[in-house]
Amino acid sequence: MIDRLEKEVDMLERHLQVLKMVIESEPIGIVKMSNETGYPHHKVRYSLRVLEEENLIEPSSQGAITTERTSEFVDELGGKLDDIMGKLEEMKIDSMPSDVD
Repeated sequence: MIDRLEKEVDMLERHLQVLKMVIESEPIGIVKMSNETGYPHHKVRYSLRVLEEENLIEPSSQGAITTERTSEFVDELGGKLDDIMGKLEEMKIDSMPSDVD
């Protein structure tokens, strides 16, 4: 159960790293992103596809570029991550009752 959550967080981290690269270096292509991040081409391509489906980037002849929605998403991201971290913090079990094995 926790392993799946960890994998999802790792994938989200990759998607956000790819988005950050597009924001900072647009237009940018898969090869350059792969070389700079160390992620294989297929993982960068998948992240780009997810970001495109979310309307955060779009393809151009020179590479990926941001959309009108990108800045709104970035502005809201910190608050959403804080909310998620709060929920995760609430899920912690600080001490288990002594009769639980």
